[in-house]
Amino acid sequence: MLANIPNMFRVADLRNKILFTIFILAIYRLGSFIPAPYIDFNAVQLLRENASEGGILAILSLFSGSALTQFAVFALGIMPYITASIIMQILGVVIPKIEQWQQQGAVGQRKITQWTRYMTIAIAVIQSTSFAFLFHNPSNSITNTGGTGIDLLPDFRPVTVSIVVLTLTAGTALLMWMGELITQRGIGNGMSLIIFASVIASFPFQGVAVYEENGVVPLILFIAMILGLIVAIVYVEQGQRRIPVQFAKKVVGRRMFGGQNTYIPLKVNQSGVIPIIFASSVLYLPQLLAVTIPWEGFRNFVNDELSQTTSPWYYLIFGLLIVGFAYFYTAITFDPAKQADTIRKQGGFIPGIRPGPQTERYLAKVLSRITLPGALFILAVALLPSLIVQLAGWSSAGGHSGGGGGFGFIGISILIAAGVALETMRQIDSQLTMRNYEGFLK
Repeated sequence: MLANIPNMFRVADLRNKILFTIFILAIYRLGSFIPAPYIDFNAVQLLRENASEGGILAILSLFSGSALTQFAVFALGIMPYITASIIMQILGVVIPKIEQWQQQGAVGQRKITQWTRYMTIAIAVIQSTSFAFLFHNPSNSITNTGGTGIDLLPDFRPVTVSIVVLTLTAGTALLMWMGELITQRGIGNGMSLIIFASVIASFPFQGVAVYEENGVVPLILFIAMILGLIVAIVYVEQGQRRIPVQFAKKVVGRRMFGGQNTYIPLKVNQSGVIPIIFASSVLYLPQLLAVTIPWEGFRNFVNDELSQTTSPWYYLIFGLLIVGFAYFYTAITFDPAKQADTIRKQGGFIPGIRPGPQTERYLAKVLSRITLPGALFILAVALLPSLIVQLAGWSSAGGHSGGGGGFGFIGISILIAAGVALETMRQIDSQLTMRNYEGFLK
């Protein structure tokens, strides 16, 4: 595979696409360090240290490439667009108009994209406003400050809050446009590549933190754990259950059509990293409620249990949410009834299974069986690295021994990075194949 990498740069068109993609990603990383106006820089430093302890702030910072803990222009990252896309996909199941758009091909996709953009801006306004209030309150729970007085917006007036909200929302809109530019003029997968750049930006920092706080041997073990995770993720991501489908022969005039054999590829990890994003969003809700509800017991439970990667309640609730959302998202993306009806209309059948309701039940049964190991795999990738770091007693960047807060989301980072890298390799390989190159995959 490495021997074929130079092939990417031998084609002028593909080389220009790769260089354009790198240029856009470089602009994104630059914007992740440009602070929003009216921000207290001393408070930003304290906020960054608190994020190294883990909790919900750490995972929000993960998807923004640490721009959130910088309170930068791109502090919201691409998460509002991802949330809007997921919402539109879910609404397609319950709203007939959106389902009709999904079946209209390119015309319907343009309408869905347009409404996704509108929803992204609305979500960005809501999130930026909530962050402005949360990071102004010195005793809020999302920063894990315990009332130490971190206030990112000391000049808290309607004008300043409006400017901050407008800046963060404009940053999200700019990121959305940049992602679409990569998709159209770059190598594709624009939004995914922006997330990829966000998560891998923390890898060097985490490696240096392990070395400075723990030494050489833990660093070697840490790198070995990352390599083992990459191998396992690639192996599972490539895993499929191929259901054979045969099509009956048809005679039209003097020619015979059909009769070919194909298969339905059902991935073991059908839902990808979406369950982790869903579960993280649900864990984020109690953080907001803890700020607004004057209930000291609930606030202490959220601070001490749901926000800490050392808490058994965190592992239990986060794990159940991941498994539940894996089944939920798989049920949305793959409808056995619709798939069985499509096979029947095209004159196909699964060998040994009658078309119609029996095919639907068979597909639902197979899907249910392969979803469980896929969900458990996502659960293991999301939680096991944090447990290993905690049991090993490694210190995080802030010197917090044994908590694993600084490295608790390394599994999620690698899962996202490996998935995006595999998909990008497929995209580049397809373009190389069109130009008579052997490409990456063999």
